[in-house]
Amino acid sequence: MDSVLPDNRDSKTVQSLSLGFSPCPNDTFIFDALMRGRVTCGGFGFRERLEDVETLNRMALSGTLDVSKVSYHLLGHILKDYLLLRSGGALGRGCGPLLVAREPIDPARLAGRKIALPGRYTTAALLLRLFDPSLAEFVYLPFDKIMAAVADGSVAAGVIIHESRFTFASHGLRKVLDLGQWWEKETGHPIPLGGIAAKRSLGRETLLALERAIALSVGYAFEHPAGARPYIRAHSQEMSDEVCDAHISLYVNDFSRGLGCEGESAVRLLLGRAAEAGIIPPLCEPLLVS
Repeated sequence: MDSVLPDNRDSKTVQSLSLGFSPCPNDTFIFDALMRGRVTCGGFGFRERLEDVETLNRMALSGTLDVSKVSYHLLGHILKDYLLLRSGGALGRGCGPLLVAREPIDPARLAGRKIALPGRYTTAALLLRLFDPSLAEFVYLPFDKIMAAVADGSVAAGVIIHESRFTFASHGLRKVLDLGQWWEKETGHPIPLGGIAAKRSLGRETLLALERAIALSVGYAFEHPAGARPYIRAHSQEMSDEVCDAHISLYVNDFSRGLGCEGESAVRLLLGRAAEAGIIPPLCEPLLVS
């Protein structure tokens, strides 16, 4: 069981917390109510920072943000300074990254060939390395540049995330492997993609308040989905409403309200396997606030 964190920072002295999340529809759906003051967090305000997932990962790695959406892969590298909040994350079934190529190809034949990944610290990168440790020729690109790189032959294949799951066929690409499906078959667990990390130095009281507030924000969004639409559309103007809705439906679910025992077990298994493979450091710090 995780140890109880000390209240080593007086929450009453904290007026504003930096909060990072992506402009993707699932994150703006989750945080809309919190950003608009429909739900509150003990009187704290937030300075929002919207960035792509790998930028957020690197900001958390450098300790820039108080609270941030991060890839579960990255979480394994920052547990000395951050822990995982139980709410606000992306974890589920049928929502994993996809390995795509121009033509059908056996993944075993990709050894020694260039594969595009959406960032060194993404869970997509972790899953591919766990699937086949022999793969090593990686090219790291922004997630929205990967399909073009695969289509023009710059790389032999690429791992796609986010809305690319819904549009890769229109780029003339084929699914080679569903890494989430592989994980579910391999382990029986849902796939943890990204979670909300918060600095341990905030103290137990603040961390639990954050957990509750984000869960309330998710709940509010589920109850008032139309209310979140302006905030979502403001950050995803290039997507159709249909793609936005599909994105939210895929990545936001009951695990976003709270991990629960099933979600926590999935996270611990993923991080444990990553540590055993030497991809992240050994797990020596408590994972969750208690």
